[in-house]
Amino acid sequence: MQLSVIITNFKTYESAIGSEALDLAILHAKVMQETGVSMGVAVQTTDIGRIAAAVNIPVFAQHIDPVGFGSYTGHVLPEAVKAAGAYGTLLNHSERRIVKDGDFDLLKASIKRAKEVGLYVVVCAETPEEGGEIAKLGPDLVAVEPPELIGGDISVSTAQPEVVRGAVELIGSEKTLVGAGVKNAEDVRISIKLGASGVLLASGVTKADDPESVLRDLASGAA
Repeated sequence: MQLSVIITNFKTYESAIGSEALDLAILHAKVMQETGVSMGVAVQTTDIGRIAAAVNIPVFAQHIDPVGFGSYTGHVLPEAVKAAGAYGTLLNHSERRIVKDGDFDLLKASIKRAKEVGLYVVVCAETPEEGGEIAKLGPDLVAVEPPELIGGDISVSTAQPEVVRGAVELIGSEKTLVGAGVKNAEDVRISIKLGASGVLLASGVTKADDPESVLRDLASGAA
């Protein structure tokens, strides 16, 4: 599969679970096929199987735990996510933080377990500096998302371009995604111009009245 330039996090939005999640994922696949811009989706664990079976785009779990087979009730087993058809996983999103008080050990273990089962790993960071430390742990991509801009109307690429530049410098252009407030083609265009390889977003697509139009607009910024 192609590296995703645009990854949409479905979170737990009502418009992006169950049959609605499947429809939205199919829409991503359609727009990707017609525009040539690579897209991926991060979905609820319960939706991975049906979506992965229906679309030929990267499907990500929103989280996995650093556990193996055994007595781990309630944990997200990496092997189970992979068996369901997941291409990869998100880790350390601001709404599901693993790094706490500067301790990266749990994240390191999570990346290791994900890699052991062949999952592509996208790790979120709140600052370029944190992203630089995370990059040393070997994820495939690092998405830098200032938490104060997540879900807002102004993207980090517009409000804080210095954050994108700093992230690219510390993480590397080919491994840097931009998140927080991304909504349109201009946000994508600026992010890529500043050196990022793509974007991670959520509500700009999942809460849109016309998600297909939004996806096509976003794709035009990456073309």
